[in-house]
Amino acid sequence: MKNTFAKMFTVCALAGMLGFALSACDDSSSAGDDDNNVILSGDSREESSDSRSNDKDEAISSSGKSNDPAEVTDDSSDSKGNPSSAGTSTKSSGSEGVEGSSASVPSGSSDASVYDADKNTLKDLRDGQVYKTTTIDIPSKNYSEVWMAENLNYETDNSWCGGGSGTTEGNCETYGRLYTWAAAMDSVGEWSTSGKGCGYGKTCSVASEGSATLVRGVCPKGWHLPSQSEWEALIVAVDGSITEYTSSNTAGSKLKSVTVWYDDGNGEDTFGFSALPAGYRDINGDCYYEGNYAYFWSSTEYLSYYAYYMRLYYGIGYASLYNYYKNYGYSIRCLKDSD
Repeated sequence: MKNTFAKMFTVCALAGMLGFALSACDDSSSAGDDDNNVILSGDSREESSDSRSNDKDEAISSSGKSNDPAEVTDDSSDSKGNPSSAGTSTKSSGSEGVEGSSASVPSGSSDASVYDADKNTLKDLRDGQVYKTTTIDIPSKNYSEVWMAENLNYETDNSWCGGGSGTTEGNCETYGRLYTWAAAMDSVGEWSTSGKGCGYGKTCSVASEGSATLVRGVCPKGWHLPSQSEWEALIVAVDGSITEYTSSNTAGSKLKSVTVWYDDGNGEDTFGFSALPAGYRDINGDCYYEGNYAYFWSSTEYLSYYAYYMRLYYGIGYASLYNYYKNYGYSIRCLKDSD
């Protein structure tokens, strides 16, 4: 009887100790989860703490004329040394959101496009929109290029109707849409080629200048976002008097449309490019410079917070290349892939 009681006591004691051990393991696991939650919430706080740029120097004067915005050039180091000063928008309605995110393609759409060389049109089968195109000889490359002759108007996340003033969007039918650089590079999700993961504050190695890789991004299949060097080649070609890109060119007047530009600043539209002054959208959601400026993204970045773009202005006859914050909204002209 004593032996039986002793055995029962031993079994019970062992069971109790085992239960305590199991309970201790559960507590340890819970503690680990709490630590992970702290890390995640910390990352979220850090991401949302970016300050936003007010860009007050770029406000339009009451007379309707605009002052030339302060550009970030290659030798401008102050803002690059403190990139957080540019910030990101945190607006819930019409905000930039997470700059590297991808937008879904409308249900039932097709990943294809139809180019008609006889009619000089491009049909984007994702949404059925038809765009005019123009063919321009590029002597420096000994071939011709086919460009969209209208601003892209394909709707994605982080895109808005061009033109407009303040927080009021403009006219998509006239000006197409304005896109952040992330939306321009990576907004067609799985269909995007070579532009995945690009955005504000992220270094995008696939888009580095000199790469042979074309970045389709938001453009229809078979077309791509022009690189900085492709914009330069276009400027050289339409200027017609120089062999390399310089700031003293006449390309602006030859690329601008013959209507819409402010204060008789219309162009000659010599090559049928018909550039329109859609202005831009800043990181706070405000639209500026409709009728005054045209801004077109390239696929070439400059450091993690900036990317290159081509700019036209109503008051001058040349075309310029600059780099600025990736989370601004600029227009897009797609360039046909070579056959």
